[in-house]
Amino acid sequence: MSRLTQLANTPPVPVREMDVVSADGSRVHVELHGPEGAPAVVLAHGWTCNTRFWDAQVRDLAADHRVVVYDQRGHGRTPEAGAGGYSTRALADDLEAVLRATLGPGQKAVLGGHSMGGMTLMAAAGRDAVREHGAAVLLCSTGSSRLTAESLVLPLRAGALRTRITTAVLGARAPLGPVNAVSKAILKYATMGRGSAPERVDACARIVHACPTGARAAWGHVLAELDLEARLRELRLPTAVIAGAEDRLTPPVHARAIEAALPHSLGLTELAGTGHMTPVEAPEVVTAKLRELVASYVTLEGAGSTAEAVSEEEVA
Repeated sequence: MSRLTQLANTPPVPVREMDVVSADGSRVHVELHGPEGAPAVVLAHGWTCNTRFWDAQVRDLAADHRVVVYDQRGHGRTPEAGAGGYSTRALADDLEAVLRATLGPGQKAVLGGHSMGGMTLMAAAGRDAVREHGAAVLLCSTGSSRLTAESLVLPLRAGALRTRITTAVLGARAPLGPVNAVSKAILKYATMGRGSAPERVDACARIVHACPTGARAAWGHVLAELDLEARLRELRLPTAVIAGAEDRLTPPVHARAIEAALPHSLGLTELAGTGHMTPVEAPEVVTAKLRELVASYVTLEGAGSTAEAVSEEEVA
């Protein structure tokens, strides 16, 4: 086994783990990495992923940042949804609960989201917790609407038939099966660039295949109906956008539309040869952008310290 493969299979060790309680009573698993009191970064992963998706960013940033990662409901170590079910409102509720529980009053952080994690940040754009704690935003490989209409995963001409089939695939409850050469080839085609390293394909496959079928299908239905264009226009924080030029799930047309609609855009970076899984495929680029945003928008005074005491209503 190569050193890169060994590293990819070894998760960073958090300095603290906890569960926070969202608005509907759902529990959300949270990990905190790095020194308390350091500038904070909060990262939200995408559909079918979990906290491990951010391993490269956590390893690098945790040396001198407080890095907060959490499992979206139904993913990783976060149970399936409570009474609030699966919706963009639930995404925003969960993020707000994480921010309240892990950041002190007035403490600022850079907020990063990949795919559904980026949609989470858009959905929560108008929330009080985002206004209080957000310093800047990084959106990676995401879209605000028309996901099924614009998807290029199916090699069909754009139109109603491709949209219907893509919608059915997103909500399918069929199990993904074991991680093997065939399943990795399918995942690479659908989600990664042609030149992606085998170790990175393997890491993504193990993360995606670990997602419970029920949560995958439920969130797939939400994504098929996604419309966050109005919420996007409420995202008034300085926001940078990253997209993979070979992204079939959320092609660059989405990133260009988002960048054009942002009230405070910091520009769009399109990565040649990169697919949908930008934080794993191009970890150095994503990490460097997060560091740049922290350096520009999180002052020492605004870094604050992670809240040590959280009420019983928020943490179990």
